[in-house]
Amino acid sequence: MSKMSIADAAEHFGVSREAIHNRIRRGSLESVVEEGVKLVLVEANKTNRVTNRSVANKTQPTDARYFKLLEEQNAKLQERVEKLESETRSLRDQKEQMLIEERLKIEQIYKDKDEQLKNILTSISSQFMLSLPQEQEPKLEEPIIEEEALEAEIESEEISKPLLMSLKKYLKNNKVSAKKSIKIKAKFKKEAQRDNRIITIGKKYYINLSKYNYKNLLD
Repeated sequence: MSKMSIADAAEHFGVSREAIHNRIRRGSLESVVEEGVKLVLVEANKTNRVTNRSVANKTQPTDARYFKLLEEQNAKLQERVEKLESETRSLRDQKEQMLIEERLKIEQIYKDKDEQLKNILTSISSQFMLSLPQEQEPKLEEPIIEEEALEAEIESEEISKPLLMSLKKYLKNNKVSAKKSIKIKAKFKKEAQRDNRIITIGKKYYINLSKYNYKNLLD
């Protein structure tokens, strides 16, 4: 049996001083008064049981709060993961849409270029047909025409107005002023990539007056 002050007993059992006084009043703890000081009588084995029970009672609420905190953090992490996955899917969809749009643009550019080349070949073939005698059967072969060779071929031939004519020659023949010529050339440069009526060879533009109307570009 050992003797402890109220304060020591409260610290030893892990409770408040008021709790020690309550236990003394209930008789669960024995006490004596020595020299005016109340002391608590504590048995060693009883002390161990009370201490162990007190530790167990403290541990359980602590563990519950810890697990609750872990669950809350896990829920927040799961929410962030779902948000990141959603953003990743959205970015992937945007990237795929951009690739599709770029592919369509490229296909349209090649389609326009093919149309221009077809118009040039048609005009050249027509010119060859006109230059042959009526009774002679024309021998048509698939021409292999490079850009510079094609431009030289067109420049060297005196192509009549109903077929194909360079923009420069048209402006010169119609005596268009220099100021207005600059504006017209700027229009052709702006519309050359998307207007099938304009035939581009190198840095020069050609028009087919027998097939197309260029009023909106030549005014």
